Order: sequence, then C-alpha cells, then structure tokens
Amino acid sequence: MNHLLTFHHLIPKSCHSNKWFKKNFTKEEMTNRGIVVCRKCHSFIHRQFSEKELGRDFNTLDKLMENETIKNYIPWAIKQGRKSVS
Repeated sequence: MNHLLTFHHLIPKSCHSNKWFKKNFTKEEMTNRGIVVCRKCHSFIHRQFSEKELGRDFNTLDKLMENETIKNYIPWAIKQGRKSVS
C-alpha cells in the first residue's frame, strides 16, 4: 500500500491566475496555504469538489473539515490505513 504524503493546495494552482483569487489572496497565500495528506485522501478531496469550490469555499483546513462528507471520510480512511500497515 502506498502511503506517500502529498501537499494539497487549499487554493488550487489552477485558480492562481483567476482575477477573483488574485483580488482576495496574495500570491504567497495561494502558493503556501495547504495541508499534507496521503495520496488517497488528496484524491478523495478533489473528487468531492471542483477546483473553484475548493479555492472559494474550502480554502482553510477548518472549512474543509466542516464539510460532512470530509468529516465522515477521515475516520474511515484512518481505519483503512491502520489495517494495511500490519
């Protein structure tokens, strides 16, 4: 099982050139605001929302964790990871 950790940009790179994002965030915020997650969780996050939704509505860890789908996925993913480590 691959437990590679990846950097998830809370403001997706595809949004960095968009006028709305440039107006509301600095280049440094857009580049550095992110979380480190495993590849499966990273893919799961991107399957749930569009790039613009991620950047506008889920651009902090707190906002992302308030979402019911994400909140319910985390304990399940942790349980799966523990099963595969043995």
